[in-house]
Amino acid sequence: MSSSDSAYGDIHRYEPPRESMTAAVAIVLLTVVEIALVGVFTYGLISGWGVASNDGGFGNMFLGTAMAAMFVNLAFILLLYRKEFLPDVMIVKKRRRKWEDLYIREDDVDGESLTDGAGETFKRAIYPYMKR
Repeated sequence: MSSSDSAYGDIHRYEPPRESMTAAVAIVLLTVVEIALVGVFTYGLISGWGVASNDGGFGNMFLGTAMAAMFVNLAFILLLYRKEFLPDVMIVKKRRRKWEDLYIREDDVDGESLTDGAGETFKRAIYPYMKR
């Protein structure tokens, strides 16, 4: 389908989501793990695991690892949700031409040839005080 067949803003392709049961179960299990990690992290903050004490900073590293695991787990949840439960939609958008990005008028797209303005340049070289 060429760009002239559809108007801007029209839906060009729409594929419904798969909505697999396996992905739903995986998202539920990952959410349970996420809640557990958030609980461990919150308990560690309240208990003061991150405060420098006799453990040599182990509690702080443990809290950092728990937080990293939380974000990685959340990334997998969002990845599964996006892949399995959101539709694949392509919308037709206007593609700008290169000369529009350079703020050039449409009649100046091709530039100037070698002889454009040669007569005016020659006149200025002969009589430099000539008005434009």
